[in-house]
Amino acid sequence: MTLIQEKVQQAIDILRQQEIDLWLTFVRETSGVRDPALDLLVGPADLTWQTALMLTRQGGRLAIIGNLEKESLGRLGVYDPILGYDTAVRDLLRETVTRLDPQRIAVNTSRDNVHADGLTHAMYLKLQEYLKGTVYADRLVSAEGVISALRGRKTPAETEKIRRAVEITEQIFARTFEYIRVGMTEKEVGAFMHARMAEAGVGFAWPRESNPAVNSGPDSPVGHAGPTDIQIQPGHLLHFDFGVKFEHYCSDIQRMVYILRPGETDAPPEVKHGFETVRQAVENCRAALKPGVMGKEADAAARKTVTDAGYPEYMYGTGHQLGRVAHDGGALLGPEWEKYGDSPRQRVETGNVFTIEPGLAVPGYGYIGLEEDVVVTESGAEYLGEPQKELILLKQA
Repeated sequence: MTLIQEKVQQAIDILRQQEIDLWLTFVRETSGVRDPALDLLVGPADLTWQTALMLTRQGGRLAIIGNLEKESLGRLGVYDPILGYDTAVRDLLRETVTRLDPQRIAVNTSRDNVHADGLTHAMYLKLQEYLKGTVYADRLVSAEGVISALRGRKTPAETEKIRRAVEITEQIFARTFEYIRVGMTEKEVGAFMHARMAEAGVGFAWPRESNPAVNSGPDSPVGHAGPTDIQIQPGHLLHFDFGVKFEHYCSDIQRMVYILRPGETDAPPEVKHGFETVRQAVENCRAALKPGVMGKEADAAARKTVTDAGYPEYMYGTGHQLGRVAHDGGALLGPEWEKYGDSPRQRVETGNVFTIEPGLAVPGYGYIGLEEDVVVTESGAEYLGEPQKELILLKQA
């Protein structure tokens, strides 16, 4: 069974659990505006004319598509029947929906999950227009719950791809730590990592301009910014945020290095305390991350660890879901801030893959951030790689 076939069957199971009669994905010219749900329904293929992909809780897998694309869609071995049209989709769509007679029709709109919000406003209006005069125009509901569950509940095959991405990321980190020398710029280190990615044949988990982030010392801009011309110097904390994409699935890992000053054999106490605080915050979050908890509860376990140690609260969520993109949708390990909507109140599920990434600044030295990737099992969260437990110390050459 292919990955798409697995995900479509999983989607049908979710429809039954959520008592949704019909999930309707309605798209056009996806090379211009691509619904994120298509990655799990048709793979990387683009669709040209107005297309309706329909899954039902009874197990139906129907598609309405332009006749010139019927053959390519049929090769997936997913949809049957595939109904073709030449000049207009309206009548065939109305007839098919009427025949199915769904009470609830889930469409791809969402307030909080960008990956469940692929139906454009104009296409929503078209769908309402095509269903006008039927009872079904008033039966449209959000597919957010369906898509969040589908993207979040990783199959074993999906988890293995993420695990492999993590493994490759760790290998590139190991080679990078051997390469680093005092006086190198952040940009030089980033270029070295790009070259190792090319050798490994992997892609970028997010745009290459900011992947990896390389932050050396207290003056380097931390966040979604790329490496700068700042030079690595003794006494600097060196922070990395790096992720690769392996066979469409991502890793997202942060690592920490301290550059020893002349005569130092260990990091200063304030640096060690900061590192240990972040490491403990990661572990406390992982321990709290179990099926059924709300994302905000796991976030609180990490956030409290940092603030209880006397550091300011970090102004971002502790972790996000990870999958075909680095920032996947659904439940978020974050506080109840307006910008996060309902995501922190959503429940964690078995099969979810999350990052855990608390952080803090150590004045005069730089930023400390660790990020680990974990998968949620029935008994709790498990690391997908080797977590960083000790600060890496580098001497001058």
